[in-house]
Amino acid sequence: MNTMTASTVLNTPFSAPPAVAGGPPRRRLVAVAGVLGALALLPLVATLAGQPFYVTVATRIMVFALAALGLNLVLGFGAMVSLGHALYLGVGAYAAGILSSHGIGSGWLQLGAGLGVGLVLATAIGAVCLRASGLAFIMLTLAFGQMFYFLAVGLKQYGGDEGLPLVRSDFGMLSLENDLVLYGVVFAVLVATLYGFHRLVHARLGMVLRGCKSNERRMRALGFPTLRYQLVAYVLSALVCVVAGFLLANLTRFASPSYMTWGVSGELIVMVVLGGVGTLMGPVVGAATWLVLEQLLTSFHVALPWGLDAIVRDRWLGLFGLMVVAVVLLMRRGLYGSWVAGSHKASKGTP
Repeated sequence: MNTMTASTVLNTPFSAPPAVAGGPPRRRLVAVAGVLGALALLPLVATLAGQPFYVTVATRIMVFALAALGLNLVLGFGAMVSLGHALYLGVGAYAAGILSSHGIGSGWLQLGAGLGVGLVLATAIGAVCLRASGLAFIMLTLAFGQMFYFLAVGLKQYGGDEGLPLVRSDFGMLSLENDLVLYGVVFAVLVATLYGFHRLVHARLGMVLRGCKSNERRMRALGFPTLRYQLVAYVLSALVCVVAGFLLANLTRFASPSYMTWGVSGELIVMVVLGGVGTLMGPVVGAATWLVLEQLLTSFHVALPWGLDAIVRDRWLGLFGLMVVAVVLLMRRGLYGSWVAGSHKASKGTP
């Protein structure tokens, strides 16, 4: 007879899955410091080079990295594949856009409204979707995402399918009207989220999520209220996406229903998979890889024979798709996850 209890399991030391614990700590620390250090120095380099456009590109990368981090909490650590997380990007964007259109420019009010609506929606949608699993969960999240996409399209007083322009938010002494200030705010939010998720995945909630990912039935048999933990994780991931949507609207000065399509949710999944599912830095690396390659391929101007340069520019998604297939087949842990795991094997002499 199994006499183990839930508290016994949580108080018993165990090794984290390879995606979390793999790789020498020093090597992972160097990787994190390298990525964050590069992002911290980029505005200075762009200013000295006279290329402020790079600041905008890097801000966009960090915004989508933030959204991918939110999704990764449920996808990477809880094995909950959501095709509706773009819905919460739209909630954050429209909170800024709608209030701005009514003359309310306070970023605190806009962000608070977005988080409040996101909290209610995520709790309600999560409570419904988490009653299912597998393909049914995926289809339910997709259905809710598309439902609110068409709701945004129907808001004719707020631009309908053409979207809604807005004035950047004001946080009192901190105005996002300045591109460098916006960059600094996005960078600070990204770093804070990475630190918070690092603490979270090694806390009780993270352990239960990873246990559910391995064997949810066993976790329930041990007495864990798995649905409650999964719902908390789902809501937290949604709120991170709301913040990302708010920042995205301030970056583009626009709120659009296109932020809420299932295609955007799919892009977030690809970013997570490309960087490394279940790793903290993986979504950041995946978002950077996706958006940098998009920028390079769509602006490809190297002369190639037989008009191949035009094919690269016009059919860049096809080329990118081939790269994703190669990464999935050859680097099953993603770019960052495989690099860390590979260095770990090398340090042990494993082929």
